[in-house]
Amino acid sequence: MELWIPITFAAAFLQNLRSALQKHLKGVMGTTGATFVRFGFGVPFALAFVVILHAGMGYELPALNAAFLVWVIVGGLGQILAQALLVHLFSFRNFAVGTAYSRTEPAQAAVFGLIFLGEVASAGALMAIAISVVGVMLISVAHTAVNPRSLVTSVFSRNALIGLASGTFFGIAAVAYRAASTALGGPNFMMQAAVTLAVVIVFQTLVMLAWMALRERGEFGRIAAAWKPSLLVGLVGATASFGWFSAMTLQQAAIVKAVAQVEMVFTIASSILVFREKVTLVELAGCALIVGGILVLLAVG
Repeated sequence: MELWIPITFAAAFLQNLRSALQKHLKGVMGTTGATFVRFGFGVPFALAFVVILHAGMGYELPALNAAFLVWVIVGGLGQILAQALLVHLFSFRNFAVGTAYSRTEPAQAAVFGLIFLGEVASAGALMAIAISVVGVMLISVAHTAVNPRSLVTSVFSRNALIGLASGTFFGIAAVAYRAASTALGGPNFMMQAAVTLAVVIVFQTLVMLAWMALRERGEFGRIAAAWKPSLLVGLVGATASFGWFSAMTLQQAAIVKAVAQVEMVFTIASSILVFREKVTLVELAGCALIVGGILVLLAVG
């Protein structure tokens, strides 16, 4: 088994855990604050990864270059915009369709990987990506009256367009992070991923700090009051991101993100095993498609 596969599974599991922790924080702070903690409180851990790899394991620090910095800015801003659009969907009563379309990220990453990096996914890989995307979309709309026909015909609705835009920026961010990490050229995928993560997360933290200072100063007090759980979010989030960046240094972003859809399976499993919630047949069908798509992807890869 190629190394990027278990790394992706571990990152998906940690991201699911981070999302659950962030959901808890939404009860004590606003959306901006809950979003900020994944970046701001992740900075010390991201820097620690670099220190451990350099001082502890003896890996050289790669020299930063102009291409790396450009891709870091593109990826960092793209991820913030994608998250903001996704959160914006929650202000609408019927946001399920939009959320479903935001999950087209792997398919869009395949397009941007071709445009920006010249990476061509095989026909089998594209088929596997499509299968997993359909599975995630099914889970996203499982508790609504949406049917396959309306899901397709609603593509030009406001919510769907916002969701597609969110998926677009997530896709751009994924490709940009891969481009940034590979632009470093060494010494190995772990150090490239760690340095990319550290620079990106510091940049995103500064951007969000500036935004809150200008528009939402009240969030600073709420964040400070919840610093202990926020620190845990930062640790889990930074570790998950280190996994994503490592996997995307080794493999095309679209393929990594397709396998990463397994996060939805972890979410359903948590609902059943931890929260004792009932799961619909549509959700189970979605999980089956996600797993099937991943198996096809690994078979053709």
